[in-house]
Amino acid sequence: MGKGLIIVHTGDGKGKTTAAVGLGVRAVGAGLRVLMVQFIKSRPSGELLSLGKFGAAFEVHQMGEGFTWKSKDLEKDAAAAASAWEFCMEKIRPGNYQILILDEINIALHHGFLPLEKVLEFLAEKDPDLHVVLTGRNAKQEVMDMADTVTEMKEIKHHYKKKVRAQKGIEF
Repeated sequence: MGKGLIIVHTGDGKGKTTAAVGLGVRAVGAGLRVLMVQFIKSRPSGELLSLGKFGAAFEVHQMGEGFTWKSKDLEKDAAAAASAWEFCMEKIRPGNYQILILDEINIALHHGFLPLEKVLEFLAEKDPDLHVVLTGRNAKQEVMDMADTVTEMKEIKHHYKKKVRAQKGIEF
């Protein structure tokens, strides 16, 4: 039985966006079109630069203001998240894409940048053939309850704890 799945990647470990990107790459290989909207990230990253080579098959839009824990203007962050959500709703017409990746939307929901009710309503009423992937820490229980698949990435050990800075090609 085929149906558009709701997939959540959450937890405090690394790999949530990477898992979503891997799923998207697999989907492009199968002839599907992917739309990825990044709700928090704002700088070019290795994933963004690589995915740009896929052309229209894997579209990526960075619409965030950067990491919220470094923010000096949470209202601006909230406005960026709201704008990213509206962009998604305009762009995601039935048949245009088969995969929608809402990267770091869980963080936007956790911080109250988006109304949870809007996201839940979208998930309940989405095109039945559309697969939706929601990434980010602190996924809301209501979102996980609606999901078909939930994966929690758990940090066991991380080089940040040893004061090793972010590495090109690994974190960005």
